[in-house]
Amino acid sequence: MPEHGPLADEVEVFLEGLSRTASPATLDAYRRDLANLLAFMDEQAITAWQQLDAALMRRFLGGERARGLGPRSLARRRSACSKLAEHLLAAGHLDHNPVALVRSPRLPRHLPRPVDVDRLTSFLDTPHDGSPLAIRDQAMLELFYSSGLRLAELAGLDLDDLHGERVRVLGKGSKPRQTPVGSRARQALEAWLQIRMNMAVPGESALFVSQRGGRLGHRAIQQRLALVARHRGLDEHLHPHRLRHSFASHLLESSQDLRAVQELLGHANLSTTQVYTHLDWQHLAASYDAAHPRARRRPSDETPT
Repeated sequence: MPEHGPLADEVEVFLEGLSRTASPATLDAYRRDLANLLAFMDEQAITAWQQLDAALMRRFLGGERARGLGPRSLARRRSACSKLAEHLLAAGHLDHNPVALVRSPRLPRHLPRPVDVDRLTSFLDTPHDGSPLAIRDQAMLELFYSSGLRLAELAGLDLDDLHGERVRVLGKGSKPRQTPVGSRARQALEAWLQIRMNMAVPGESALFVSQRGGRLGHRAIQQRLALVARHRGLDEHLHPHRLRHSFASHLLESSQDLRAVQELLGHANLSTTQVYTHLDWQHLAASYDAAHPRARRRPSDETPT
């Protein structure tokens, strides 16, 4: 991104504000996305944000698609531009959000396969060596699966976010929600809290800390989960999103309460939960048969021929 100029300066103001709520990964991605937008605007000899309109955005995203950018990357690029446009609207540089007039690309619905419930239970019950890192990792594993947290949500937890049988998290869009913490997760967290004070630097508020005593980062959490999976003989790749997906799938299979799962996952739209938990036809058919008054014809309803 150009280091100088009013366009680049306003992007920096936007990113500075975004850094207060977004994860480091999201911030880095948006910075790259908006650098591409600024480069495109420079090529088009555009010098003022007032010249940003829907036609320009369509040309920009069309060019990115022609360069080989996939649907997910295009959707994120559009999202970054839309968030910037909202900032420009609030700052008085635009009188509407032109990106809202540009259709988002259709995303492929590729979802991670949930870990089999028995295999995951056996994995979580596998004894560890009792070291501080193993105790911390067990607490993270149990909390991921118990509460269906996103990676950024778990990494951002502070000590005062724990409230007994529930945990308060800051989800996407800085939306707070509370999720239950199961008994096994509470036991693992209690074991971790007893030794955390010996690892954390003075004044550190993070729930999960590294060996150096500071907040544990996203990449470190991912690496620790993969390492534990290998050490315990789980012959599948394990990552935070797969634990979240397993949480949602297993809970839905047991309860068939889609609305409850939606609330626990922090999804704004029910359609997102339906895709995320990949409701299959058998579940839908069983619910239909059980609930619809005319799903099954009674013998008395049949008309003799």
